[in-house]
Amino acid sequence: MDGVLLLDKPVGMTSHDCVARIRRLLKIKKVGHTGTLDPNVSGVLPICIGKATRIAEFLTGATKTYEGEVTLGIATTTEDSSGEIIAAQKVDRVISRSEIEAVFRQLTGEIAQTPPMYSAVKVKGKKLYEYARAGVEIERPTRIVTIHELTLLDEKDEFSGNTVSFRFRVTCSKGTYIRTLAVMIGERLGYPAHMSDLVRTAAGPFSLQDCVTFAQIEQSLECGGLQSLLLPIEKALFHLPKYEINDKVAEKVKNGALLPLPSFLRSLEGPVLMVTKEREALALYIKHPTKPHLMKPLKVLC
Repeated sequence: MDGVLLLDKPVGMTSHDCVARIRRLLKIKKVGHTGTLDPNVSGVLPICIGKATRIAEFLTGATKTYEGEVTLGIATTTEDSSGEIIAAQKVDRVISRSEIEAVFRQLTGEIAQTPPMYSAVKVKGKKLYEYARAGVEIERPTRIVTIHELTLLDEKDEFSGNTVSFRFRVTCSKGTYIRTLAVMIGERLGYPAHMSDLVRTAAGPFSLQDCVTFAQIEQSLECGGLQSLLLPIEKALFHLPKYEINDKVAEKVKNGALLPLPSFLRSLEGPVLMVTKEREALALYIKHPTKPHLMKPLKVLC
């Protein structure tokens, strides 16, 4: 049982909880996720199973898309609705659609973010949330992330009330904190803010429509197996070039042998996926660093 399971993660479970539950259901240990989703966030969570655990690092960098909600007027310790209120300010004016969209344009492209204290970023060997739970404030590293697209989903022209909420869609790079983005939106509009709802709708090419729930997984197991729900490794690594090999070369690949570098791969910068004529993924190879006419195994999958 090898491949990538596209899970629709439910609210209330950590990514680690999801991995543990799948291990129990499948009775196998080799299970891992490809990027943490907070407990109160639902949506696309690719889970690597069996041999696919060896390719997790090649899936974590994919662009992510989310749909969520910003609420102006209240800030929390966690920057989302699960935290304690640390600031409250009545929204004392009408906020226009054009004003929100102008802020969205300002926050599109490369931006600097400081991860929230309640996050899994490690500083001096400890996760930030461990410091936060101990009541310790620590200097956090600022990171540069990319907001590819930020769109207002609400159709209203004006927003008003003691608190104001509006929905958005964002496509962003790995490492972006949408909670922090919500706070940044609030700051630019002049109010404390937090992220009041979030769903990951896509990770790379994998969308929510491709995902299965735990109920569907359990039903599939009752009917005889999960393999039909697993995305083959070759398809999961859609973004990598493929090199189809014959059975003789396949045996060499399985043993981690050096191979001649084909001319059409000489401009290759990253890894190439070695596949059989049946499209079974065997290994990832890269150009040899010192022998320009050879390539060497980066990761053998079989």
